[in-house]
Amino acid sequence: MNRRSLRSTTTTQMFVWGWVLILPTIMGLMVLNIVPMIATVYQSFHKTGDFGRGNVFIGLKNFQKLFSDQAVLQSIINTCKYTIAQVPLSVFIALILAVMLNRQIRGRGAYRTIFFLPMVVAPAAIAMVWRWLYNSEFGLINNAFNLNVSWISDPAIAVYSIAIIGIWSDIGYNMILFLAGLQEIPKDYYEAADLDGANAIQSFRHITVPMVSPILFFVIVTRMIAAMQVFDTIFMVMEQRSNPAMYKTQSLVYLFYQSSFVERDFGYGSTIVVVLLVLIMCITAIQMIAQKKWVHYN
Repeated sequence: MNRRSLRSTTTTQMFVWGWVLILPTIMGLMVLNIVPMIATVYQSFHKTGDFGRGNVFIGLKNFQKLFSDQAVLQSIINTCKYTIAQVPLSVFIALILAVMLNRQIRGRGAYRTIFFLPMVVAPAAIAMVWRWLYNSEFGLINNAFNLNVSWISDPAIAVYSIAIIGIWSDIGYNMILFLAGLQEIPKDYYEAADLDGANAIQSFRHITVPMVSPILFFVIVTRMIAAMQVFDTIFMVMEQRSNPAMYKTQSLVYLFYQSSFVERDFGYGSTIVVVLLVLIMCITAIQMIAQKKWVHYN
């Protein structure tokens, strides 16, 4: 066998093995993501039949109902408030912590573990602890600071109280990603900045942020998508529909849950999900366009 034939055979084997190795992932995406997404879009044009069968095609009536539904509009506002309050702070705090814990300090590994722990704690346990912290009568926060604040029953602040839980939960995950990026920055850059008389803030602004901007962009996009889909925290912390702040905190995913699994209107619930999908796609597209101006790929 000549060299050209051997190279062609090797290339073919690598191509085949490449597809074999990624095939399980592709099948998982098809079964768990693509097919349900198509089914959801299809369901949004139908009125749900009994026991999920006998669906009736009704065209755009679900969408007409949705755009005249004040609960949907309020849920969109609530979701945007939560996202705006949660994502920037969780990303900024995580980046600052990552910079601090990237230095040679005593107990660095222990601090990293402590900050990452919320990511491995069950959401139900997190909700239980924070409900106790937020309790207006017996909560630790009110008693420790001598306050009288209804953290999760005041419609004016409840969504921001939920956002604080999201910030606390996400900091560790974001920090680990930033740490991975910071460790790839050559120390020569900081040494040169020190020789030029740059202080810590200037080095952070002109070296750290540009060098980790690809990871920063990834974290912002993924965290924003996750924030737009918030559900479990609201469901477990707010708990009861009788909570006076529920209308001002329920997200689009929570409204989807209520429509689909409480009211059993899967067609209308699917319509809500389609609107959320379009909203996320639009925001992500804007981010993809904007990243060309501030993300630096080395």
